[in-house]
Amino acid sequence: MRYLSDFSPGQRFHAGPVEVETEEIVRFAQRYDPQPFHTDPEAAEHSFFGGLAASGWMTAALTMRMLVTSPDGCAGAWGVIGRDVESLGWLRPVRPGDRLRAVSEVLEVMPSHSRPDRGMIRVRTDTFNQNEEMVQTMTARLLVPARANGNADG
Repeated sequence: MRYLSDFSPGQRFHAGPVEVETEEIVRFAQRYDPQPFHTDPEAAEHSFFGGLAASGWMTAALTMRMLVTSPDGCAGAWGVIGRDVESLGWLRPVRPGDRLRAVSEVLEVMPSHSRPDRGMIRVRTDTFNQNEEMVQTMTARLLVPARANGNADG
């Protein structure tokens, strides 16, 4: 488990990769974002995307999965809890066969003055495809525990 004092601005974490499969795109979209360009490969050919594209929400979910399951991701067993998302942008479509990876950078570390057992970090996570094209960017604040001694700075 990592604590607030284990994070510093500029620190980077790498997560992934994960491969995106056609069936997974369609299943996710049928359940959560049932638009034809996500659910029907033939209809998607005639859409704005010119082919099947994963829902942006699926891209966000895949990014979260990478952050939690990768040994060097910035979540998972570290005791980090999402507080809020400051910004979320989808820059290009994610397609069947894409291989995604994520890079998180700590932007700010903020000890809590009223709750010394915790603090927050502000993190930007960029998700890239196999061509090193950024497909998603997100900036979020994460709640992080301080060390057991109660000091917010560890």
